[in-house]
Amino acid sequence: MSSSDIFIGETIGTAVLILLGGGVCAAVTLKRSKAQNAGWLAITFGWGFAVLTGAYLAGGVSGAHLNPAVTIGLAIEGGTKWSDVPLYLGSQLFGAMIGAVLVWLTYYGQFRAHLTDPETVGAHSGEDGMVDQASAPKAGPVLGIFSTGPEIRHAVQNLVTEIIATVVLVLAILTQGLNNEGNGLGTLGALVTALVVVGIGLSLGGPTGYAINPVRDLGPRIVHALLPLPNKGGSDWGYAWIPVAGPLIGGAIAGGLYNVAFA
Repeated sequence: MSSSDIFIGETIGTAVLILLGGGVCAAVTLKRSKAQNAGWLAITFGWGFAVLTGAYLAGGVSGAHLNPAVTIGLAIEGGTKWSDVPLYLGSQLFGAMIGAVLVWLTYYGQFRAHLTDPETVGAHSGEDGMVDQASAPKAGPVLGIFSTGPEIRHAVQNLVTEIIATVVLVLAILTQGLNNEGNGLGTLGALVTALVVVGIGLSLGGPTGYAINPVRDLGPRIVHALLPLPNKGGSDWGYAWIPVAGPLIGGAIAGGLYNVAFA
C-alpha cells in the first residue's frame, strides 16, 4: 500500500466510523432528537454498524485498521511495517476529528437546544430535591457524545477494563481466517469485527463506555474542547489518558499473544 492509500483509506474510514458512532450517541442523548433515550442497545449496535461501514469503505484501500490499537497489534504480529505505523496513527486521528465535526454539524440545532436548557446544563439535584454541587458532573453535559467516561472513576480498574476489552477486539481481528489456510476472511472480516464490537459493548462496555480505540476518544475530545458550544462544560482531560493508554497496551498484548499462541 502506498502512503496515499494509507492516508486516504484511514482518514475516510475513521471519519465515517466516528460520524456514525458519535451520531448514535448524539441521537440517544440530545433533546429534540427522535431517538432520545433509545438506550444502550441502540448505542452498541450503532457503534457496531459504524465499524462495519468504516471498515468496508477502507478495507480495499488501506486495510481498514481505523484504530491505533489494531495498527500496533498488526505491527507486532508482523502484518504491518513499523515504518507505516506513524502514518496510520496520524491519519486515524485526523479522520476521527473530521468525524466528530460532522456529528456536530449534523446535530447542530439539537446541540444548541440541549445546551441552552437549564434543566440539562444545571447541577444535579439530590434526593431531597436540592441542588447538590458536590454531585455536579466534572465533565460537560454532552461530552459523552464525543468521548468516553467511567461510571466509577477508579484509574486502575478503568485502565484494566480498557486493556481487557481491547485484547478481545484485536485478538479477534488477528485470528480471522486461521481456519481458512491463513488467507483471512476478506470483506466478511468487516462483519465479524463489527459483531465483535457489539459483543464487547454489551458485555464489557458498562464500566467505561468501551473506547477500545485511542483516536475514537482523543480525536473527538479535542474537537469537543475546540467547538463553540454554549455551556458545554469541561472535556475531562484528567481521564483522557486512560482510553488512549489502555487500548494501546491491549493492542500490544494481543499482538504478543497471537505470536505466542497462534503464529
